[in-house]
Amino acid sequence: MDIIKTFFEKYLTVVSLPKITVIDVLEILIIAFALYHIIIWVKKTRAWMLVKGIIVLCIFCIIAIVLDMSVILWIFKNTIGVGITAIIIVFQPELRKALEQLGRKNYISSIIPFDDQKDKYERFSDRTISEIVRATFEMAKTKTGALIVIERDIDLNEYERTGIILDSVISSQLLINIFEHNTPLHDGAIIIRGNRIVAATCYLPLSDNMELSKDLGTRHRAGVGISEVTDSITIIVSEETGKVSIASEGVLKRSVDGEQLKEYLTRYQKKKSADSKKIKLWKGRKKNERKADE
Repeated sequence: MDIIKTFFEKYLTVVSLPKITVIDVLEILIIAFALYHIIIWVKKTRAWMLVKGIIVLCIFCIIAIVLDMSVILWIFKNTIGVGITAIIIVFQPELRKALEQLGRKNYISSIIPFDDQKDKYERFSDRTISEIVRATFEMAKTKTGALIVIERDIDLNEYERTGIILDSVISSQLLINIFEHNTPLHDGAIIIRGNRIVAATCYLPLSDNMELSKDLGTRHRAGVGISEVTDSITIIVSEETGKVSIASEGVLKRSVDGEQLKEYLTRYQKKKSADSKKIKLWKGRKKNERKADE
Protein backbone atom coordinates (compact mmCIF):
# COMPACT_ATOMS: atom_id res chain seq x y z
CA MET A 1 0.00 0.00 0.00
CA ASP A 2 2.84 2.34 0.87
CA ILE A 3 4.45 1.60 -2.51
CA ILE A 4 1.28 2.60 -4.39
CA LYS A 5 0.95 5.77 -2.29
CA THR A 6 4.58 6.68 -2.94
CA PHE A 7 4.10 6.08 -6.68
CA PHE A 8 1.08 8.40 -6.82
CA GLU A 9 2.83 11.12 -4.79
CA LYS A 10 5.99 10.90 -6.91
CA TYR A 11 4.63 10.67 -10.45
CA LEU A 12 1.02 11.85 -10.58
CA THR A 13 1.74 15.18 -8.91
CA VAL A 14 3.87 16.02 -11.95
CA VAL A 15 0.90 15.65 -14.34
CA SER A 16 -1.63 17.34 -12.07
CA LEU A 17 -3.69 20.04 -13.70
CA PRO A 18 -2.69 23.63 -12.98
CA LYS A 19 -5.09 25.97 -11.26
CA ILE A 20 -7.37 27.54 -13.89
CA THR A 21 -8.92 30.92 -13.16
CA VAL A 22 -11.59 32.95 -14.95
CA ILE A 23 -8.85 35.11 -16.51
CA ASP A 24 -7.23 31.97 -17.99
CA VAL A 25 -10.53 30.87 -19.55
CA LEU A 26 -11.10 34.38 -20.95
CA GLU A 27 -7.57 34.42 -22.37
CA ILE A 28 -8.10 31.04 -24.07
CA LEU A 29 -11.38 32.25 -25.62
CA ILE A 30 -9.75 35.45 -26.96
CA ILE A 31 -6.83 33.52 -28.47
CA ALA A 32 -9.19 30.94 -30.01
CA PHE A 33 -11.37 33.72 -31.47
CA ALA A 34 -8.32 35.49 -32.93
CA LEU A 35 -6.88 32.27 -34.39
CA TYR A 36 -10.24 31.33 -35.93
CA HIS A 37 -10.52 34.68 -37.75
CA ILE A 38 -6.88 34.55 -38.86
CA ILE A 39 -7.46 31.08 -40.37
CA ILE A 40 -10.64 32.28 -42.12
CA TRP A 41 -8.75 35.33 -43.47
CA VAL A 42 -5.90 33.12 -44.73
CA LYS A 43 -8.33 30.77 -46.50
CA LYS A 44 -10.17 33.63 -48.24
CA THR A 45 -7.11 35.51 -49.54
CA ARG A 46 -3.87 34.90 -51.43
CA ALA A 47 -2.25 34.33 -48.04
CA TRP A 48 -3.22 30.64 -48.32
CA MET A 49 -0.69 30.22 -51.13
CA LEU A 50 1.86 31.99 -48.93
CA VAL A 51 1.21 29.56 -46.07
CA LYS A 52 1.79 26.63 -48.44
CA GLY A 53 5.09 28.16 -49.54
CA ILE A 54 6.18 28.71 -45.92
CA ILE A 55 5.37 25.05 -45.10
CA VAL A 56 7.55 23.90 -48.01
CA LEU A 57 10.41 26.14 -46.84
CA CYS A 58 10.07 24.79 -43.28
CA ILE A 59 10.34 21.22 -44.59
CA PHE A 60 13.54 22.14 -46.47
CA CYS A 61 14.86 23.84 -43.33
CA ILE A 62 14.20 20.72 -41.21
CA ILE A 63 15.97 18.55 -43.81
CA ALA A 64 18.92 20.97 -43.79
CA ILE A 65 19.12 20.81 -39.96
CA VAL A 66 18.96 16.99 -39.92
CA LEU A 67 21.64 16.64 -42.63
CA ASP A 68 23.70 19.55 -41.20
CA MET A 69 23.74 21.56 -44.47
CA SER A 70 25.58 24.61 -43.14
CA VAL A 71 25.34 26.74 -46.30
CA ILE A 72 21.56 26.36 -46.60
CA LEU A 73 21.14 27.08 -42.88
CA TRP A 74 23.28 30.21 -43.25
CA ILE A 75 21.06 31.38 -46.14
CA PHE A 76 17.92 30.77 -44.09
CA LYS A 77 19.35 32.62 -41.10
CA ASN A 78 20.38 35.70 -43.09
CA THR A 79 17.28 36.03 -45.29
CA ILE A 80 14.47 35.46 -42.78
CA GLY A 81 14.31 39.16 -41.81
CA VAL A 82 14.20 40.29 -45.44
CA GLY A 83 11.58 37.63 -46.18
CA ILE A 84 9.22 38.89 -43.44
CA THR A 85 9.53 42.45 -44.76
CA ALA A 86 8.87 41.26 -48.32
CA ILE A 87 5.75 39.36 -47.16
CA ILE A 88 4.37 42.51 -45.49
CA ILE A 89 4.98 44.56 -48.67
CA VAL A 90 3.52 41.98 -51.07
CA PHE A 91 0.44 41.29 -48.96
CA GLN A 92 -0.14 44.90 -47.90
CA PRO A 93 -3.59 45.10 -49.64
CA GLU A 94 -4.81 41.95 -47.86
CA LEU A 95 -3.49 43.14 -44.48
CA ARG A 96 -5.09 46.55 -44.97
CA LYS A 97 -8.41 44.96 -45.93
CA ALA A 98 -8.32 42.69 -42.87
CA LEU A 99 -7.68 45.65 -40.54
CA GLU A 100 -10.46 47.66 -42.20
CA GLN A 101 -12.91 44.79 -41.71
CA LEU A 102 -11.82 44.49 -38.07
CA GLY A 103 -12.41 48.21 -37.52
CA ARG A 104 -15.76 48.06 -39.32
CA LYS A 105 -17.22 45.51 -36.91
CA ASN A 106 -18.85 47.26 -33.94
CA TYR A 107 -18.09 44.72 -31.22
CA ILE A 108 -18.53 47.20 -28.36
CA SER A 109 -21.74 48.78 -29.66
CA SER A 110 -23.29 45.34 -30.15
CA ILE A 111 -22.65 44.56 -26.47
CA ILE A 112 -23.52 48.02 -25.10
CA PRO A 113 -25.95 49.73 -27.51
CA PHE A 114 -25.37 53.37 -26.59
CA ASP A 115 -28.13 55.75 -27.56
CA ASP A 116 -26.65 58.14 -30.13
CA GLN A 117 -28.11 60.31 -32.87
CA LYS A 118 -27.23 57.92 -35.73
CA ASP A 119 -29.29 55.14 -34.17
CA LYS A 120 -32.28 57.39 -33.55
CA TYR A 121 -33.05 58.47 -37.10
CA GLU A 122 -33.32 56.54 -40.33
CA ARG A 123 -30.60 56.77 -42.98
CA PHE A 124 -33.02 57.45 -45.83
CA SER A 125 -36.78 57.70 -46.26
CA ASP A 126 -39.28 55.25 -47.72
CA ARG A 127 -39.76 57.65 -50.62
CA THR A 128 -36.03 57.47 -51.42
CA ILE A 129 -36.21 53.66 -51.47
CA SER A 130 -39.22 53.73 -53.81
CA GLU A 131 -37.54 56.20 -56.19
CA ILE A 132 -34.30 54.16 -56.32
CA VAL A 133 -36.16 50.88 -56.95
CA ARG A 134 -38.38 52.46 -59.64
CA ALA A 135 -35.42 54.04 -61.45
CA THR A 136 -33.31 50.88 -61.19
CA PHE A 137 -35.85 48.64 -62.91
CA GLU A 138 -36.82 51.27 -65.48
CA MET A 139 -33.15 51.32 -66.49
CA ALA A 140 -33.05 47.50 -66.38
CA LYS A 141 -35.90 47.34 -68.92
CA THR A 142 -33.97 49.51 -71.41
CA LYS A 143 -30.57 47.91 -70.53
CA THR A 144 -29.16 51.22 -69.35
CA GLY A 145 -25.97 50.60 -67.36
CA ALA A 146 -26.00 52.15 -63.88
CA LEU A 147 -23.84 52.21 -60.76
CA ILE A 148 -25.49 53.59 -57.60
CA VAL A 149 -23.51 53.70 -54.33
CA ILE A 150 -25.46 54.26 -51.11
CA GLU A 151 -23.39 55.55 -48.18
CA ARG A 152 -23.86 54.06 -44.72
CA ASP A 153 -21.56 54.70 -41.72
CA ILE A 154 -18.24 55.15 -43.53
CA ASP A 155 -17.96 58.50 -45.33
CA LEU A 156 -17.39 58.36 -49.10
CA ASN A 157 -15.87 61.86 -49.36
CA GLU A 158 -12.70 60.43 -50.89
CA TYR A 159 -14.68 59.04 -53.84
CA GLU A 160 -17.12 61.94 -53.94
CA ARG A 161 -14.24 64.30 -54.79
CA THR A 162 -13.46 62.29 -57.97
CA GLY A 163 -16.86 63.18 -59.48
CA ILE A 164 -19.10 66.18 -60.08
CA ILE A 165 -20.96 67.55 -57.06
CA LEU A 166 -24.76 67.60 -57.50
CA ASP A 167 -26.36 67.74 -54.02
CA SER A 168 -29.85 67.17 -55.38
CA VAL A 169 -33.04 65.52 -54.14
CA ILE A 170 -33.47 61.92 -55.27
CA SER A 171 -36.08 61.21 -57.93
CA SER A 172 -36.45 58.33 -60.36
CA GLN A 173 -36.50 60.73 -63.34
CA LEU A 174 -33.22 62.33 -62.30
CA LEU A 175 -31.52 58.95 -61.77
CA ILE A 176 -32.66 57.75 -65.21
CA ASN A 177 -31.49 60.98 -66.88
CA ILE A 178 -28.05 60.78 -65.22
CA PHE A 179 -27.34 57.32 -66.64
CA GLU A 180 -28.90 58.00 -70.06
CA HIS A 181 -26.50 57.15 -72.91
CA ASN A 182 -24.38 59.96 -74.36
CA THR A 183 -25.09 62.37 -71.49
CA PRO A 184 -22.27 64.18 -69.63
CA LEU A 185 -22.93 62.40 -66.30
CA HIS A 186 -23.67 58.83 -67.41
CA ASP A 187 -20.12 57.49 -67.05
CA GLY A 188 -19.03 56.41 -63.56
CA ALA A 189 -20.99 56.03 -60.33
CA ILE A 190 -23.33 58.25 -58.36
CA ILE A 191 -23.09 58.50 -54.57
CA ILE A 192 -26.22 58.80 -52.43
CA ARG A 193 -26.03 60.14 -48.89
CA GLY A 194 -29.28 60.12 -46.95
CA ASN A 195 -32.02 61.42 -49.23
CA ARG A 196 -29.76 63.28 -51.67
CA ILE A 197 -27.54 62.51 -54.65
CA VAL A 198 -24.26 64.12 -53.62
CA ALA A 199 -22.10 63.41 -56.70
CA ALA A 200 -22.05 61.76 -60.12
CA THR A 201 -19.35 60.37 -62.48
CA CYS A 202 -17.35 59.16 -59.46
CA TYR A 203 -14.44 56.76 -59.85
CA LEU A 204 -14.47 53.63 -57.70
CA PRO A 205 -11.72 51.12 -56.83
CA LEU A 206 -11.88 47.87 -58.79
CA SER A 207 -12.04 44.56 -56.94
CA ASP A 208 -9.13 42.15 -57.39
CA ASN A 209 -11.24 39.20 -56.23
CA MET A 210 -10.28 36.33 -58.54
CA GLU A 211 -13.45 34.40 -57.65
CA LEU A 212 -15.69 36.89 -59.46
CA SER A 213 -17.16 35.56 -62.70
CA LYS A 214 -15.13 36.35 -65.82
CA ASP A 215 -18.24 37.58 -67.64
CA LEU A 216 -18.54 40.53 -65.25
CA GLY A 217 -17.28 43.85 -66.57
CA THR A 218 -15.66 46.91 -65.02
CA ARG A 219 -18.99 48.22 -63.65
CA HIS A 220 -19.56 45.10 -61.50
CA ARG A 221 -15.93 44.98 -60.36
CA ALA A 222 -16.15 48.63 -59.31
CA GLY A 223 -19.36 47.91 -57.40
CA VAL A 224 -17.76 45.03 -55.53
CA GLY A 225 -14.53 47.02 -55.04
CA ILE A 226 -16.20 49.92 -53.20
CA SER A 227 -18.13 47.45 -51.02
CA GLU A 228 -14.84 45.77 -50.02
CA VAL A 229 -13.22 48.96 -48.70
CA THR A 230 -16.35 50.58 -47.22
CA ASP A 231 -19.67 49.48 -45.72
CA SER A 232 -21.67 50.99 -48.60
CA ILE A 233 -24.38 49.26 -50.63
CA THR A 234 -23.95 49.33 -54.42
CA ILE A 235 -26.69 48.73 -56.98
CA ILE A 236 -25.46 47.68 -60.45
CA VAL A 237 -27.56 47.53 -63.61
CA SER A 238 -25.92 45.51 -66.38
CA GLU A 239 -25.76 47.22 -69.77
CA GLU A 240 -25.46 43.85 -71.56
CA THR A 241 -28.21 41.83 -69.85
CA GLY A 242 -30.31 44.42 -67.99
CA LYS A 243 -30.04 42.35 -64.79
CA VAL A 244 -29.78 44.07 -61.40
CA SER A 245 -27.10 43.13 -58.86
CA ILE A 246 -26.32 44.27 -55.30
CA ALA A 247 -22.81 44.45 -53.84
CA SER A 248 -22.28 44.63 -50.08
CA GLU A 249 -19.33 43.66 -47.86
CA GLY A 250 -17.44 42.35 -50.90
CA VAL A 251 -20.25 39.95 -51.88
CA LEU A 252 -22.15 40.29 -55.17
CA LYS A 253 -25.79 39.16 -55.26
CA ARG A 254 -26.94 38.88 -58.89
CA SER A 255 -30.33 38.88 -60.61
CA VAL A 256 -32.40 40.49 -57.85
CA ASP A 257 -35.98 41.61 -58.45
CA GLY A 258 -37.83 44.69 -57.24
CA GLU A 259 -39.11 43.16 -54.02
CA GLN A 260 -35.67 41.83 -53.09
CA LEU A 261 -34.03 45.21 -53.74
CA LYS A 262 -36.68 47.04 -51.69
CA GLU A 263 -36.33 44.54 -48.83
CA TYR A 264 -32.53 44.87 -48.95
CA LEU A 265 -32.62 48.67 -48.77
CA THR A 266 -35.25 48.65 -46.03
CA ARG A 267 -33.03 46.36 -43.96
CA TYR A 268 -30.26 48.96 -44.01
CA GLN A 269 -32.60 51.93 -43.61
CA LYS A 270 -32.10 51.74 -39.84
CA LYS A 271 -35.59 53.06 -39.22
CA LYS A 272 -36.26 53.46 -35.51
CA SER A 273 -38.79 55.36 -33.51
CA ALA A 274 -37.71 58.39 -31.50
CA ASP A 275 -38.49 56.62 -28.23
CA SER A 276 -36.33 53.58 -29.08
CA LYS A 277 -35.80 51.34 -26.07
CA LYS A 278 -32.04 51.36 -25.78
CA ILE A 279 -29.59 51.49 -22.92
CA LYS A 280 -28.96 55.14 -22.22
CA LEU A 281 -25.97 56.45 -20.38
CA TRP A 282 -28.10 59.09 -18.67
CA LYS A 283 -31.05 56.83 -17.88
CA GLY A 284 -30.44 56.95 -14.14
CA ARG A 285 -30.05 60.72 -14.23
CA LYS A 286 -33.40 61.15 -15.99
CA LYS A 287 -35.15 58.99 -13.37
CA ASN A 288 -33.71 61.16 -10.61
CA GLU A 289 -34.86 64.30 -12.42
CA ARG A 290 -38.41 62.93 -12.67
CA LYS A 291 -38.44 62.17 -8.93
CA ALA A 292 -37.21 65.68 -8.18
CA ASP A 293 -40.00 67.16 -10.33
CA GLU A 294 -42.59 65.17 -8.42
